[in-house]
Amino acid sequence: MKDQILSIINADHIDISKLKDILSDMNIVDVAEIFDGLSREKIIQLFRILPKAIAADVFAYVDSEQQQIIVEALTDREINEVMSKLFVDDAVDFIEEMPANVVTRVLANIVPEQRDLINQFLKYPKNSVGSIMTIEFVYLKTSHKVARAFEVIRKKGIKKETIYTCYVIDENRKLLGTVSIRELLLADQEQDVTEIMDTNVIFANTMDDKETLAINFNKYDLLAMPVVDNEHRLVGIVTVDDALEVQEQEATEDIEIMAAITPSHEPYLKTSVLTLTKNRVVWLLVLMLSATLTAMIIEGFEDAIMVLPALVAFIPMLMDTGGSAGSQSAVLIIRGMALNEVRKRDVFLVLWKELRVAALCGAALVAVNFGRVMIMNQDIILALTTSLALYATVIMAKFVGCLLPIGARLIKMDPAVMASPVITTIADVLSLIIYFNLARAIMNI
Repeated sequence: MKDQILSIINADHIDISKLKDILSDMNIVDVAEIFDGLSREKIIQLFRILPKAIAADVFAYVDSEQQQIIVEALTDREINEVMSKLFVDDAVDFIEEMPANVVTRVLANIVPEQRDLINQFLKYPKNSVGSIMTIEFVYLKTSHKVARAFEVIRKKGIKKETIYTCYVIDENRKLLGTVSIRELLLADQEQDVTEIMDTNVIFANTMDDKETLAINFNKYDLLAMPVVDNEHRLVGIVTVDDALEVQEQEATEDIEIMAAITPSHEPYLKTSVLTLTKNRVVWLLVLMLSATLTAMIIEGFEDAIMVLPALVAFIPMLMDTGGSAGSQSAVLIIRGMALNEVRKRDVFLVLWKELRVAALCGAALVAVNFGRVMIMNQDIILALTTSLALYATVIMAKFVGCLLPIGARLIKMDPAVMASPVITTIADVLSLIIYFNLARAIMNI
């Protein structure tokens, strides 16, 4: 389908009528994907051909660079038409991504009511629930009966993001409960909505962290969540598509931090080389300088190495095993905390489990290592020394790997910061200290 559309667009004479028919039958997300890779002229041309019924919806799904190209090509009247059809949360997302000159022009060409709403949303902290909520929801009053509720839904629902769940409020807009379309359909037409509403409402505050909200969507299997202010007044909702977007952003950020990269909110191919360098080089410098500790430890045990040079050959094995063992534990604990499966109060349960895992993993590694050293070096003392060091290193690394992320959460840090690079550095240093001290004690060097 995309190839067919591209062939029509690239033809000398575009069959606009045929193109509109094809686009009208397509999913708006698929239509938005067609804009990827098009030239500036083709982007503008395709957007102008879009049927008016889907133009604003498609605009919400194309990326920020394409949105900017489109807006810069639109007249003031066309900007007003597109913006008036966007849901408020989509309009806010668009404004946040645009340069100042585009924002100024857009705000100047929308109705005052929409401008005030956008400005209100922009005042919320970037990571707050308020910054991603929408005001496009259906609310019912305590005086409404089921029949009246359907009238309200038919009248107002067409411009709302979801009508599956409706929210019951009192005269002060305080949230009292929720009622689903299913419950309304099965209820008697003369019943009060207060009789069938669910008063056990899962809600969020405008200032809550949006990552916590995303976790609650999974936990309670929600399609939408109401958002209230500090006075418990209903001010908006967050729909499941926005919650999924938050989950994707947070997962991406955690992966980047765990790989020692400063998080970036731009797609990889659209991020400049300079920005990518800046995001990586600081961490690389920190890790490079931290390796100075490793060098200092090796220099401190130079006498032991001089007596038995074979000790050097096992340093990479110990350091790599320690770093890998610690990273395994850290990744699982960070993931568990992200999904709210592991909490701060679980620290002792986590430590006990990881120490048992470490004991079993260490035993398996020791058995293989002891046999390998005996076959290759025929030295039982060396085999014993390296095997004990390996066992202690695995236990130490697992201990550090599970403890550091939980400790980071306790001091209000992102646990992902304590992932692979940091844990690897700590494990390297401690494994060398364990190794050389054991060598001195067992070999009398």
